[in-house]
Amino acid sequence: MPNFAPTIGFYGMLTKTTAIVLHNIKYGDSKMIVDMFTRAHGRMSFVVPMPKSAKSKLRKQLFQPLSMLSLEYDYRPKVQLQKIREAAMLHPYSSLPFDIDKLTVSMFIAEFLYHSLYGEQQNEPMFDYISDSLQWFDSSPTSAANFHLVFMMRLSRFLGFYPNLEDYVPGCIFDLRNGSFSSVAPLHSNCLSSVEASQMSLMMRMNYPTMHLFKFTRAQRNRLLDVIVQYYRLHIPGFPEMKSLDVLRNIYD
Repeated sequence: MPNFAPTIGFYGMLTKTTAIVLHNIKYGDSKMIVDMFTRAHGRMSFVVPMPKSAKSKLRKQLFQPLSMLSLEYDYRPKVQLQKIREAAMLHPYSSLPFDIDKLTVSMFIAEFLYHSLYGEQQNEPMFDYISDSLQWFDSSPTSAANFHLVFMMRLSRFLGFYPNLEDYVPGCIFDLRNGSFSSVAPLHSNCLSSVEASQMSLMMRMNYPTMHLFKFTRAQRNRLLDVIVQYYRLHIPGFPEMKSLDVLRNIYD
């Protein structure tokens, strides 16, 4: 991924970088607030004027969730809402906006990242992982029914709470609080039975090129989804209920 060195400008540190849009919301009558994960500075919020002309460089369509942009802004460390100078689409999607199943997954991923990356500082390897994953998902011609499971589980590695797969042996349980497999049940109730721990271990071995070979029923996949969301709630304080979760449960037989 390109990474542009910042320069010092009159109004702040002029930064050119890449960014992934996480969320947008209307702000007054003529602006919107856009949350993004940038490669240069991590999670940031921007105030963006809503254009009155079709010729405006900052078109509203650029700031849809999961859009990947090349971005130029004056970075001010103590300012809550940054201001964008220029923005352009970096990797236009070819299938995500038009395939109903992929669109449903992408809406869920956007909401999931919005909550998971709260307060995240610069993390170039994580940014590249997210960017590469979204491009893979967009271009994948094969079944991607397990994409969101693999994506969420592997993201936890960058956030610091990826489970230790080396401890797994058949018949053990999985401790959700400690992120570890064990032959002894913990004193708390946040753990998976040996059957579900086995499925968790199987899922952790999947990757994007091979995940279509792993067959789960809708019920099994939804249970794994619920487990991963619960896992994130235990490890990220304040992780809320997700509005798009119920919609996602109804796709991919």
